[in-house]
Amino acid sequence: MNKVIGKPINRVDGKLKVTGSARYTADIPIENLTYGVLIESTIAKGKITKLETTIAETAPGVLAVITHRNVPKFNQITFFPGGQSLPILQDENIYYQGQHIGIVVAETLEQAQYAATLVKVEYKIEQPTIDIDEALKQGYEPEKIFGGMLPAHIFRGDINSGYSQAEVLVEQTYSTPMENHNPIEPSATLAVWEDDRLTLYDTTQGVFSTQGAIAKVFDIPPENIRVISQFLGGGFGCKAMVWSHTILTTLAARYVQHPVKLALTRAQMYTSVGYRAPTRQHLSLGATKNGKLTLIKHIGETITSPFDEFPEPVTLTTNMMYACPNLDTKYYIGRINAGTPTFMRAPGKAPGMFALESAMDELSYALELDPIELRLRNHADVDPGTGHRWSSKSLKECYQRGAEIFGWKHRNPKPASMSNGDSLIGLGMASATFPADTFPATAKVTIYNRGKFLVESATHDLGTGTYTVMTQVAAEVLGVSLEQVEFKLGDTNLPLAPLTGNSTTASSVGSAVQAAAMNARNKILEIAISDSDSPLYQAEPEKIIFDSGKLLLQNNPTVGESYQEILTRHGWENIEAVGSSLSKQEQQKYAKHSFGAVFVEVRVDRLLGEVRVARCVGVYGAGRILNAKTARSQMIGGITWGIGMALMEHTVMSPHYGRILNHNLSDYLIPVQLDVPDIQVQFVEEEDPHVNALGTKGIGELSVVGVAAAIANAVYHATGKRIRDLPITPDKL
Repeated sequence: MNKVIGKPINRVDGKLKVTGSARYTADIPIENLTYGVLIESTIAKGKITKLETTIAETAPGVLAVITHRNVPKFNQITFFPGGQSLPILQDENIYYQGQHIGIVVAETLEQAQYAATLVKVEYKIEQPTIDIDEALKQGYEPEKIFGGMLPAHIFRGDINSGYSQAEVLVEQTYSTPMENHNPIEPSATLAVWEDDRLTLYDTTQGVFSTQGAIAKVFDIPPENIRVISQFLGGGFGCKAMVWSHTILTTLAARYVQHPVKLALTRAQMYTSVGYRAPTRQHLSLGATKNGKLTLIKHIGETITSPFDEFPEPVTLTTNMMYACPNLDTKYYIGRINAGTPTFMRAPGKAPGMFALESAMDELSYALELDPIELRLRNHADVDPGTGHRWSSKSLKECYQRGAEIFGWKHRNPKPASMSNGDSLIGLGMASATFPADTFPATAKVTIYNRGKFLVESATHDLGTGTYTVMTQVAAEVLGVSLEQVEFKLGDTNLPLAPLTGNSTTASSVGSAVQAAAMNARNKILEIAISDSDSPLYQAEPEKIIFDSGKLLLQNNPTVGESYQEILTRHGWENIEAVGSSLSKQEQQKYAKHSFGAVFVEVRVDRLLGEVRVARCVGVYGAGRILNAKTARSQMIGGITWGIGMALMEHTVMSPHYGRILNHNLSDYLIPVQLDVPDIQVQFVEEEDPHVNALGTKGIGELSVVGVAAAIANAVYHATGKRIRDLPITPDKL
């Protein structure tokens, strides 16, 4: 049988990428292309009092300088699907440094860049709010979070009763900084108008959400807009929403009646596509002396922009992670003069679990109880918030296997007790979890009489392996080789698929591809068993297998015929079928999450305070794994992200001017090759018949969760000093 799901198959798009044949948005060749360059505010709050564009407009090659003074009329985007709801080029008001206040279009990129420097802007400057403490003084408690999708205040039991029952209490504050997305490919847009029809090449994680937003902005039918995004060099959330640079490029192309390309600079990525908001998290954990939790109280303090509400949802995992009868979680939000925050890989869960898992580690020391044992004693056998059974949960197995691989039993539990020369050695661990959601998606499979199979869905490959795993799913269901299958994505001309985010693509689109492939092969089967000229005539459908491109009798595989033979005999070039992933009512009865356990060894230089991660083990229960190689790569990438979160990443904003001071890869530190240790990843075999038709769960964001906490816990074990403020830098040690 042609079993390829789960195998470590090489990326089917790998050759295109290593040879440079894969064309990303900014690579698309278009005739008569012109170039856009943004004009950005240099203050954080105030008003434009003077805007001089004459010199720029008369510079060589310049086609237009568009500002609020001459902008054509268009509708303003709203928050969700927009990245932010600030009206674009509508007035002289400035709300943050880097706000887009105009766009220059010229015949060459260099001409546009030069002309942008010739635009002179004067401001009436007002005092901005930058500091989170200052913002929280004027803060408020919201009713909803995450774009209004979730309640902000969740409680169960009696928190005061939990306090009275607690024999041991841990109450601490943990903080995480502002962090920015740094995908290898900066965001870009290329807009081409032909009369009232628009083709938009865009670095988007959702071609249909982009299509819908642009249709509303320019008041044209969605079917008149084609959005294409076939390759993405990373997204991580910053390409999920529609931001103003996409709208301005589209506007400029219609204004100058030429195709326009605009690619953000690395510095502009820090002010144009959102960020992860800084957080302050107040955690209270109470427990009996035998380690049973009596209370969890988690207050998240965070910031948002002056005009939208997008707090980092740090308490989401706290509500469901551990069995505790008394829980209280809520938020306070302050507004600062910055753009609107947005989704960033494992939004809410990554910073939230840093705080929760650090607090659990502190509680384990207060109880003199092994950190794994504390977690086992508070393992949630059902979802504590809903009471629903888990669709599947292998967290206990993750703890056990991870501890065995890592050698946890050799750990001396006393802090600062392990060393090697000038290095203090610390071992730490933490739990990981992420929701396993599935959204409606559609796919189409076409079987050709020349022995080729086309699979289509308007999803995306952010570099995660979507091209490959969808090819595997289709090939196995159809019983054909990988080489015979072509998978197309990233185009609104293809079947509808959801935004690629929240670790749902494999589950949502994979289930749709599976359904479409089954429907296509069943169409062929119906033709064969109804055809008196077929060797399968009047065969029982359930006794037919699909293997090596043929339909064969299960009890006599020498009898059968190929897809190609069936279609050719009937004179058909191809046959098509569609399939969908739809959430069934039965699935709603279960709580659906992926889980894992992360173990880390750190080496801390006792003289310099420098922290190095020496090794890491991650064990995960994440449903059916579609490709062992790309899945492992996903986890290694996420763990690497977690190392950066723990030890390096920190956006520095000027407290007086609101200017981002480290908007480049020289000063905004992320892990490089020498920062990444030996990382062992294993998956617990997990069959989940309830989560979705394919049995898959998300892994891309699960891989980040818990890593920062495991490192912080290991640093405490190495040094005896608890760092609750990320990143953990030498000055804090």
